[in-house]
Amino acid sequence: MAIRGGQDEALLAVTTGQPQVKERVDAARNRARVLAAAEQVFAAKDARQVTMEDIARAAGVGRATLYRRYPDPASIAAALLDEHERQLQEQMLRGEPPLGPGATPSDRLAAFYGAMTSLLDRHLHLVLGAEVGDARFGTGAYGFWRMHVRALLVEAGVAEPDGLVEVLLAPLAPEVYREQRRRGVTQAQIAASLAWMSHRLLAP
Repeated sequence: MAIRGGQDEALLAVTTGQPQVKERVDAARNRARVLAAAEQVFAAKDARQVTMEDIARAAGVGRATLYRRYPDPASIAAALLDEHERQLQEQMLRGEPPLGPGATPSDRLAAFYGAMTSLLDRHLHLVLGAEVGDARFGTGAYGFWRMHVRALLVEAGVAEPDGLVEVLLAPLAPEVYREQRRRGVTQAQIAASLAWMSHRLLAP
């Protein structure tokens, strides 16, 4: 049984904000330059050690210019992640099953894990910069993932879904994923293990 349309519409509301103000051409150019430089800095250095000075130097701008748009390195990492996460959210809302609507809750949860571990594998340096510790729970993306998993639990008839949501999202914490990869576990192995759990937990 697929997730109901109303639940998917609720998920859509999580990512719908106020209309964006159109950027000036020079501001957009500067933002693109800063984000491109920041991507390289986060990829080359432990995200926890990246400073605004590092990013400003790489982008060739002053720190004051950087601070006018971003309060800290985490906010820059979050901006870089945003586009990748939005693409995944769109697939979950309107894409083909099992990631999108039209599959069983267990298949959708397994597909979600596969997509998320792939995102983590490609962009772990950014996630570590933006979503470590408590900061993870305050992001709009986490709210989306949480609503999606909860909706699948409800659709599967889980009596107390709220007690399970964070448990099911915990394996996707960037620190956990990094430790698994450090121990030599591949992304495919992690995704397969989480899919195994999904099908046993939410079996029809």
